[in-house]
Amino acid sequence: MKRYVFNIIQPVGEKPPPEELEKVMEQLAEIRRELELSEAWVFGCPLHEPGDSAVVRVEGDDVIATDGPYTESKEHVGGFTIVKMETQDEALWWAGRYSRVTGLPVEVRPFQGEC
Repeated sequence: MKRYVFNIIQPVGEKPPPEELEKVMEQLAEIRRELELSEAWVFGCPLHEPGDSAVVRVEGDDVIATDGPYTESKEHVGGFTIVKMETQDEALWWAGRYSRVTGLPVEVRPFQGEC
């Protein structure tokens, strides 16, 4: 089976009201249970806002850490899920379920080779 990552793309700073978010999280938990039962679930987790990130790069002999995202954008990866699927069409179908529940775009990207 091939592994895919589902990157959930969300607008910076915008979050639904708590009662709406709770409903979305319950529906996402149901999708996760279904993926676990089918042994397709690998890992998934929400991410902090881009402002909480840092970028590390090497300049000569120095390692430099800079606060903030690598690039500024109005959207960011708000979370991700890694799954094992037989086909890309199957991965796209599951990603569609995530998108339908969240109302957000989901980037589907295969991993290279066997991980």
